[in-house]
Amino acid sequence: MSQTLFKNANIFTPVDSGHAQSGKKQDRLLQYQKGSLLIKNGKIAAIGSQYHVEQHIDNIASIEGIDVQGRCLIPGFVDPHTHMCFAVRREAEFELRIGGTPYLEILKQGGGILSSVKGVAAASEDALFEVTRNHAQSALKTGTTTLEIKSGYGLDTENELKMLRAIGRLAQEGPQDIVATFLGAHAIPSSYKDKPDEFIECVIDEMLPAVQEQGIAHHCDIFCEAGVFSIEQSRKLLAAAKTRGMQVKLHADEVNDLGGAGLAAELGACSADHLLAASDENIRAMAKAGVVANLLPATAYSLRKPYARARFMIENDLPVALATDCNPGSSYTESMPFIIGLAVLNMMMTPAEALVGATLNAAYALGLADKVGSLDIGKQADFLILDGETPAIIAYHAGVSPVVEVYKKGRRVF
Repeated sequence: MSQTLFKNANIFTPVDSGHAQSGKKQDRLLQYQKGSLLIKNGKIAAIGSQYHVEQHIDNIASIEGIDVQGRCLIPGFVDPHTHMCFAVRREAEFELRIGGTPYLEILKQGGGILSSVKGVAAASEDALFEVTRNHAQSALKTGTTTLEIKSGYGLDTENELKMLRAIGRLAQEGPQDIVATFLGAHAIPSSYKDKPDEFIECVIDEMLPAVQEQGIAHHCDIFCEAGVFSIEQSRKLLAAAKTRGMQVKLHADEVNDLGGAGLAAELGACSADHLLAASDENIRAMAKAGVVANLLPATAYSLRKPYARARFMIENDLPVALATDCNPGSSYTESMPFIIGLAVLNMMMTPAEALVGATLNAAYALGLADKVGSLDIGKQADFLILDGETPAIIAYHAGVSPVVEVYKKGRRVF
């Protein structure tokens, strides 16, 4: 049996009470000063004081001991919303956007999401795999041990399946746990420009069965927004996905209060994401339904828009998760420390709330809280060692990752 003892650590972890944490509970962390963590065969066997933890060691003469030297030890980050499977960057488009060119004009010039669609269509599966792996490795270096990756730049069956194959290969290669999400309804393709209802039928009748047969993606997402897909279209697709046993989530109320947050509550979605324009009523409906609010502060930062109302959500008992939204258009970052810094300094979350949002609540948004998201006995030994004494270092040392070491299932991977 492989055993490793991490000692002399300042351990901080969210409290997993069987559901995502909300309200005042989201601000709660367990702390063990000069604490120890015992790993057996890649899982957490004991946590607490060194004396307590040493009682669980099978053969103290053979155990490997690591002195953390008083540094902070926290769970690995969970990034529950990314689009990091794409073929080409949109750097020139970024310059146009910050120079004041409207998105619709960029779209006319061949930019925007449709340029990403063209890039994926022209790319091989191997090329997509390499780009996605590079992004995932970059995320790993800043502490992301579990992440979600969406399709959505295919917009037809062949290319959506190609994207999911690339994501599936990465999940097999490791070291991170990766959740694949099918986002075939990310935009209206050019061939269906004036026929969005027909496209939704295509997604339901052709893409969903093919995705299910492929067996890689077990979550289904849709971009529910004015000018993209309506509430009725979103309801129809997500209901069809649920009948196939898929978990559902949606891009909701990013630009307009269309009611996507309310639809998430109605369907019992695992999360509703973005929520910059979500109404008070639908935020409360999500809280009542147990839906996680997945907030993406780097998107607001990049688009120079007001941030989602994290404080209002937390005060109304809605669990808040945090994600990068890593994509080539509106949020090109793989760094969860950057996201936590934005959440603390621009969304007025406390360091503890932000850490819970980037670990335990994010794990619940992906349905993986039984094995990741907190340092609990029996869960995977996914954790980080920081160059600091508390999780506040993540936001305090702005623009720099404080992650010194990354462990996945007890093995150092960075």
